Amino acid sequence: MTTPIDASKSVAELVVEQPSLTRVFEKLGIDYCCGGKRSLKEACEKRGLDAQSVLLTLNALSGAQNGAADAETDWSRAALSELCDHIEQTHHRYLIEELPRIATLVDKVSRVHGGNHPSLHQVKEVFIGMARELLEHLQKEEGMLFPMIRGLEANGSAAPMGSVAGPIQRMETEHQASGDGLESLRELTDGYTPPASACGSYRAMLSGLEDLEKDLHHHIHKENNILFPRAIEKEASLR
Repeated sequence: MTTPIDASKSVAELVVEQPSLTRVFEKLGIDYCCGGKRSLKEACEKRGLDAQSVLLTLNALSGAQNGAADAETDWSRAALSELCDHIEQTHHRYLIEELPRIATLVDKVSRVHGGNHPSLHQVKEVFIGMARELLEHLQKEEGMLFPMIRGLEANGSAAPMGSVAGPIQRMETEHQASGDGLESLRELTDGYTPPASACGSYRAMLSGLEDLEKDLHHHIHKENNILFPRAIEKEASLR
């Protein structure tokens, strides 16, 4: 029998336990990555949602999947090195390939349609800044933090050059900045809704931004709520 979902648990805990719940949280606009430390009740209050109605929806989804294998890998049990590899090969690769493509669309659409839709100039400004910071962020993770985390597992000892806690704190701060950028883009584009006059490029830009938001939510969730806490716990056990 499925255990009812506890609204006092943090959103991050719920998603770690049942990754499929992210689909509901995405639709409701509940932040499960940067703001995942809030309880479900607090997250609902922040969004102006009725917590009991949300609980009914989540419990129905959880019950429907009871006994069925979740398509999402349980990263809370995977090796730390495996999770680092997955994040690099899936989410980092996605950003490296998609950010330049979306940047081209954002530049084109803001030039062509910015006169009639001035908010597009703000979209360009926010996106370009966020994309630059994200690419620098990936380099820090792949060049410093992830090797430190892999070393904890491979060497069975804490890193001699210092704790993973410092770099993790910096990465989480940068994650929050990315989350703020995504929120701004959603507001500026009216939830990625194309105007009636939108051309193909305009619609492709909005679709690209929406897909970017979804992928970054999953990406940041896996780091903030799974990889980073597990790395800190692993280091503590070795010291």
